[in-house]
Amino acid sequence: MIRNLSLARAGVLAVLALSGMVAALATISEAPDAQLLLPKTTLPEPLAIAVEEATLPAPASFIREERFQRGDTVATLLARLGIGETDARALARLPQLRLFRPGTTVAADVRPDGTLVSLSFLSPRDVLVRVERDGAGLAASESPAALTTRQEMKSAEIRSSLFAATDAAGIPDSVAMQLADIFGGDVDFHRDLRRGDRIAVAYEMHTLEGRALRAGRVLAAEFVNQGRSLRAVWFAAADAEGRRNGGYYAPDGKNLRKAFLRSPLEFSRVSSTFGMRKHPFLQTWRAHQGVDYAAPTGTRVRAAGDGVVEFAGRQGGYGNVVILRHGGNNTTLYAHLNGFGSGIRKGARVAQGEIVGFVGQTGWATGPHLHYEFRVGGTARDPLRMALPAALPVPSADLPYFRAQGAPLLAQLDFLSGTRIALFE
Repeated sequence: MIRNLSLARAGVLAVLALSGMVAALATISEAPDAQLLLPKTTLPEPLAIAVEEATLPAPASFIREERFQRGDTVATLLARLGIGETDARALARLPQLRLFRPGTTVAADVRPDGTLVSLSFLSPRDVLVRVERDGAGLAASESPAALTTRQEMKSAEIRSSLFAATDAAGIPDSVAMQLADIFGGDVDFHRDLRRGDRIAVAYEMHTLEGRALRAGRVLAAEFVNQGRSLRAVWFAAADAEGRRNGGYYAPDGKNLRKAFLRSPLEFSRVSSTFGMRKHPFLQTWRAHQGVDYAAPTGTRVRAAGDGVVEFAGRQGGYGNVVILRHGGNNTTLYAHLNGFGSGIRKGARVAQGEIVGFVGQTGWATGPHLHYEFRVGGTARDPLRMALPAALPVPSADLPYFRAQGAPLLAQLDFLSGTRIALFE
C-alpha cells in the first residue's frame, strides 16, 4: 500500500512539473518581449532624396515692420526696413512720408535685393497711406482707415504715484490723464494719494486690423482713495437747448465735474501753501494769498473754470499774469507765466481745462512755478481747502436712459474691484 502511495505521489509530482513547464512556456510566449529572445539582424537600405523637392523655395519678398522713433529720419527708418537706396530715395521725395511721427508703425514688403513691393502706415489723421510700385516708379494712395473700437478693462493699485501704478498695469498714459481729470474735483492728486489706493477702469481702445493703435475715452472708472470709493460713468446728457454734452456722473446721476478744478496743473508739487510765510524776495513775513505749484518751465496751465479773461499781461511782481472772471463774483489768477495760451486776451471766453498759459518764473520768482489765487467777492480763499460747487446733474428726463447705459459698465467695475456695491441709488 505504501508503494502504491509513493507511485501515486510521483505521478502527481510529474503532472505538476509538466503543468509548470507548460505554464512557463505559455507565459514566455505571451510576454510582449518574447521576440527579444530571437536574434535580430539590421539591414540598412539607402534611400534617394531629391533635395530640390525637400526644401521650400525662397520667398519672393519679406514683410518687415519698424516703429519711427525719436531722433529717426526717414532715411534711417527705410534702411532698417531693408529698402534699397534707389527706392529709398524715391520714397523720401513723397510728401506723405513727412507725416511720420514718433510711434508711427511702418510695414514694408521688400524683396531680397532691396526692391520695395509695398509700404503702408497710418497717418495722424487716421488715414491709411499705402505706397506701391507703379511701373518703374512708386505711387502713394490714401484712404480712410477702417478703425474698430473695442472695450478694455484694467485695474491697478497705487504704491507711489498714479502714473507709476497705471504704467505697471499697462494702462495708457492718456487714460491716466483722463482719470486725473475725472476725479480731480474730489481728489487732490498732489496730496491725497495713499499707498494701497485702487483704480479700476473701462475704456475704449481703437484698433486697425486687430492691432491696438491708441486708447480712447474712459467709459467708467472707480477710484478707492483712503477707503472712500468714487465712481464715474460717461454719459452725454442734454442741455437746456437739447444739445448733448458728454461728461462723467456718479451712479446716482450727480455730476462729477466741479464748477472749478481743484488744481490748474495736471501734476506738480505744492511748494508754498495758502497763509503766512516768509517772502522769498522781501524776507519778511506776509500773508500768502494763493498756492504755489513747482513745475518745469513750459508746463501747461489750465483754466480752473469757465470764464472770461479780465486781464492778460504783465503786472508787477506777478510777472506775466492771467485773471479770469467766473460766475458768482469769483475770479482766479495765474501768475509768473512764461507765456500765454492761444487766443488768451482781454474779453476772450475760456472753458474749464483750456490752456491759459505756461509755467515760468517771470516777476518775483526764485524758480519756475505757478502762483494760483482764488477770490470770492475780492477775498482770497484757499483753493486746496474750500468746497467746490458741482455742475448740473443728469436731467430727470434722461435718468432712465442713464441707468440703462450705466448698469453694465458698473457691473464690470464690480468684477474688477471684487466688490458688490449697489449699482444705483
